[in-house]
Amino acid sequence: MLSRRRLLLAAGALAAPTIGPTAGADVTFPDVVPRTLRFPEDFGAHPDFRTEWWYLTGWLGEPGQRPGRPLGFQITFFRVRTGVGPDNPSAFAARQLVIAHAALADPARGKLLLDERIARTGFGLVDTRTGETDARLDGWSLTRDPATDTYFGQVAARGFTLKFRAASQGPPWLQGAAGLSRKGPLPTQASYYYSRPQLQVEAELSVAAVAAPAKMQGVAWLDHEWSSSALAPDAAGWDWVGMNLDDGSALLAFQIRRQGARADEAPLQRYAAWRSPAGDTRVIDPTTLHFTPQRQWTSTRSRAAWPIAQRIQVGDRRFQTVPLMPDQELDSRLTTGAVYWEGASTLLEGGRPVGRGYLEMTGYVEPLRL
Repeated sequence: MLSRRRLLLAAGALAAPTIGPTAGADVTFPDVVPRTLRFPEDFGAHPDFRTEWWYLTGWLGEPGQRPGRPLGFQITFFRVRTGVGPDNPSAFAARQLVIAHAALADPARGKLLLDERIARTGFGLVDTRTGETDARLDGWSLTRDPATDTYFGQVAARGFTLKFRAASQGPPWLQGAAGLSRKGPLPTQASYYYSRPQLQVEAELSVAAVAAPAKMQGVAWLDHEWSSSALAPDAAGWDWVGMNLDDGSALLAFQIRRQGARADEAPLQRYAAWRSPAGDTRVIDPTTLHFTPQRQWTSTRSRAAWPIAQRIQVGDRRFQTVPLMPDQELDSRLTTGAVYWEGASTLLEGGRPVGRGYLEMTGYVEPLRL
């Protein structure tokens, strides 16, 4: 349960005018149109757009070895532009909201340790800075050091504290067409999107019952997306994987499911791409991408049936995801309004482990609305 203070914080932040096409006649949200992504500027926030997120997931284990008792972790910062117009003179006006989620997946516990925050920007305490990755909320932070291209994160969550550095292994990987990622049949149903796979992580983790922080190492993945109208009205949600393969390559794949679609019906949109160990990238013919559920887990909380293990065909290669543990459901209806399954998963090929990453699924409780 959220604390009384956080319930009040969430209620106060969400009391802002509705975020929608008719919110605030003097507020307009720009469309996603083809343009060249520019760095370091595009590492930072894009406050004119409706929604934006920096999403970092990874696996951790003891230093010097592949995790024997692995843990999964997630930290995500969301920025949301509301319908409050620029002519509102109040310093307390909720023009921008910042939301943050953090989760730790430990199979020994069997369910996530998780926490979330939400607040309006202002007074130097809550912000997502333009020009560089720098997101801060209630003592949580995710920043990038431009000199070393290394990300630093800090989360003091309910049940655990995590500090980490995540060093990049190459330039930003632009998804879609030079960073413009289609999410629906209309050109405006898109996002600007780049990834940072194979981040090499050093971390300090403290869990509630442990006195001293444990030093850990691992591999992570960061996505940064921003848009104003990414999903089609009849979209249900997505299935997405970001996988760091053991040979140094990386796989990104997703499908946008249609509401009420049959199991054999083609999704609204699908996409897959590879990055080689040398940094070369290749987009796969989307008609050769197929997600097929292999195992379901039903949540006793949301009653959703999540396909937590999936077979994924990408071109002529066939993979299977295996969850670190079944219960990796996050109920964030008090902040983002969604329930999603964010699961640390092993990637198999031919029955053999070949990588690690995350499988994310949305829209299994009700259609996702960004």
